[in-house]
Amino acid sequence: MGYKVLKKEWLAPAIFSLKVEAPLIASKARPGNFVIMRYKESGERIPLTLFDWDQREGWVKLIIQEVGKTTKELATVNEGEELRDLLGPLGKPFELEKFSGVVVGVAGGLGAAPLYPILVALHDLGNEVITILGARTKDLLILREELSQISKRLLIATDDGSVGRKGFVTDVLFDLLGTTNVSQVIAIGPLPMMAAVSKLTKESQTTTIVSLNSLMIDGTGMCGGCRVTVSGKTMFTCVDGPDFDAHQVDFEELLRRQSFYKEQEEQALKHYKDHLCQLEKRVAELEDKEK
Repeated sequence: MGYKVLKKEWLAPAIFSLKVEAPLIASKARPGNFVIMRYKESGERIPLTLFDWDQREGWVKLIIQEVGKTTKELATVNEGEELRDLLGPLGKPFELEKFSGVVVGVAGGLGAAPLYPILVALHDLGNEVITILGARTKDLLILREELSQISKRLLIATDDGSVGRKGFVTDVLFDLLGTTNVSQVIAIGPLPMMAAVSKLTKESQTTTIVSLNSLMIDGTGMCGGCRVTVSGKTMFTCVDGPDFDAHQVDFEELLRRQSFYKEQEEQALKHYKDHLCQLEKRVAELEDKEK
């Protein structure tokens, strides 16, 4: 039994969402949870954060960016097809509370997806939310409308200045910290971005939470592949996280670990592209014969 894709939607170049039938997962999902997906029997297991879900209708929604072999394969999935495995919900739910000051969400690129349900829940508790959304260019910004609906202010930064402020999310955050009573910052995105946000907020002694995207295999704490050092102790992102106190995370170690399998990832992607080229060549040859 697989998990049926109910809807597929392209959100930006190389970024798409899948609405998947998964009633048991939807019934237990909480902000901050993730799933482990396997597209096909011989496929790779990859962690994906739950972006949205509906307990009554029994579906979950995932947002995926084409980066390596597996995510490019997932981009070929069509509505009505099935995913082989979907394990979850995994990880610890985000710890929600009502703050006296402002909650600032900082999203870099695809980080908007896991950040969204957390900010929705905090907003529903009565928190004042300000969101900083960043990307390389305006075409890669996602969830602008959704985030604006639950944010008192939505601030945008793009590397090329195509929309919002030209620069990085940390530039916007720096100005905000100097003018606003911020109780907590939640930063989700590429590791260098989260590390930069952590460094900035540590100087101002502003509580900051990051959601880590460590390398992961089984998602249950068995393999140890997602280990990270927090407060000088070894923890596992899949069962102890994915959310941690940013000021206690060893980002330098985590950045090194993220590159451990870079060569294998590049080889797998090259093999996949070569396979596609061979298929296209074969199709062209068959078409020529039919003419």
